[in-house]
Amino acid sequence: MTATLTYEAAYEELKEIAADIEAETVSVDVLAEKLKRASFLLEFCKSKLKSTEQEVSNIIQQMKQEEEKD
Repeated sequence: MTATLTYEAAYEELKEIAADIEAETVSVDVLAEKLKRASFLLEFCKSKLKSTEQEVSNIIQQMKQEEEKD
């Protein structure tokens, strides 16, 4: 069973990766892997934020239309 990645989980993982890199606890052997994962997580978070922003915008627009009908 594959768990679905959430924004919160991706953000937490990004913070962990950043902390590891800043603390210099990442070996050179895995640094590229960590950076690839961080890049994926950043794109995931950006996409999730854009999607949520669009959803909220649509909901607000629908609410305004409903108000105009009343």
